[in-house]
Amino acid sequence: MDYELTETQQMIVDLCRRIAEEKIKPVRAHYDEAEEFPWPIVDELRRADIFGVYLPERYGGLGGFNFEQALAFETLSRACGAIALSTGASGLCGIPIMLFGTAEQREKYLPDMAKGSRLGAFSLTEPEAGSDATAVKCSAKLDGGHYVLNGIKNFCSGGEVSEIYTVFGTTNPVRGARGVTAFIVEKGTPGFTFGKKEVKMGIRANPTYELVFKDCRIPKANVLYKEGYGLHVAQVTFDNSRTGVAAQAVGIAQGALDETLAYIRVRKQFGQTIASFQAIQHMLADCGTAIEAARALLYSTTRAMDRALKPAVDKGVERGTIVYDEMNALKTKRWTKESAMCKVFCSDTAMKVTLDCLQMCGGIGYMRDFPVEKFVRDAKITQIYEGTNQIQRNEIGMMMVREAASRK
Repeated sequence: MDYELTETQQMIVDLCRRIAEEKIKPVRAHYDEAEEFPWPIVDELRRADIFGVYLPERYGGLGGFNFEQALAFETLSRACGAIALSTGASGLCGIPIMLFGTAEQREKYLPDMAKGSRLGAFSLTEPEAGSDATAVKCSAKLDGGHYVLNGIKNFCSGGEVSEIYTVFGTTNPVRGARGVTAFIVEKGTPGFTFGKKEVKMGIRANPTYELVFKDCRIPKANVLYKEGYGLHVAQVTFDNSRTGVAAQAVGIAQGALDETLAYIRVRKQFGQTIASFQAIQHMLADCGTAIEAARALLYSTTRAMDRALKPAVDKGVERGTIVYDEMNALKTKRWTKESAMCKVFCSDTAMKVTLDCLQMCGGIGYMRDFPVEKFVRDAKITQIYEGTNQIQRNEIGMMMVREAASRK
C-alpha cells in the first residue's frame, strides 16, 4: 500500500528498516534471553536521530509528531518490540513536556531527549493505582520552594536506564483526581532510588522498575503545567501516546507474519510446502488483511491528529507559550476516542495475528529459538499498558454516547 510518505517520512522508515534488519534482528534473541538493555542499538538510534522524530526542529528534532513517531516505532518493532520501546518509552516522557511544559522546561529537557543522550520515562502506575489512576497515593507536599515526594511507583518502562522522568503525585489527597500533580524528576535527585526490577513475560530487553521516593525534593519549577492538573496532563498525553502503542502492535504483528511467511514457504509436509495448503492460505489472508486494516486506521488517525495539533505546537514554540494553552485557544479537539480505537484494534490484531502465526508454524513456532514465539510474548503487553483494552472500550463507548447526545 502506498501511503504517500514525504521525503522525510520515507527517510525515517528507511533508516529504521536498515537498523532493524542489520542491527536489531541479529541480537534480539540475546537481549530477550539476557534481559539486558541494548545500549549498542540505542547508540545506532541516536546517530540516526530517531529519538527526536516527534519533536520540533527548535529542539533538535525532525519536526514531526504522532505520524512520524508511529512510522519509526512500527518499523523498529517489526524486528523487536522490546528494543523499539527504548524510543517509545522516552517519547512517552517527552510528549507531556512538549505539550504542557513551559518554554524553559522545553529548552532544558527536549534537546537532550531529541538526541537520545538522556532517555525519558513516564511513571503514573502504583501498587494500588493501575487502571484507576485517581487512586494515586504517592504524596507531594509543598515545602518552601520545593515539593517533597514520598511513595512508590511501579511498572515503569525504561526504569533505571532513563534520566528524565514524568512522575505523578498527589498534592491534595482530599481533592482526589483534582489533587494530582505532574512533575519532571531527574535521575540522581536525592531521595529518588530504584526498587524491584520486574521479571516479565515479554518486552524483556526493556527494563521495568519500581521507583522509590523518600523525602525527594523537587523544585517548584519542575511542576508540569499547574498544581492539581496532573491527571489531565496524563490523559492528554495518552490521547497522543496510545497511537504509539498501536504502532508497536502493528510492527509486532507484521514481524511475526514476515517470519511465518519465510518459514512456511520452505517447510514441507505431505510432499508440498505448508504455504500451498488452502487452510494456511486462509489464515495468511486473514492476518494480512487485519494488519493492513490496523495500519490504515493508525496512519489516518495520526495524520488527522497532527493536522490539528501541529498549529498549536508551532505557535507554542514560536511564542514561548505552553502548547496546551495554544491548543485551547485554537479549540483543538481531544483525540481520546480515536487514539483508544487505534490501541484496541491494533493490539487485538497483534495478539490474534501472532498466535495464528505460531499455529501456522506448528511445533517450531512454540520453541524459544524460533522468533515467532517471542512476537507472541511481546504482543500481549500492547493490550495492557497505557490503559488496558477494557478501559479503552469504556472510553470509546462513553465518548460515543456523549457525541450522540451533543447531536440532538
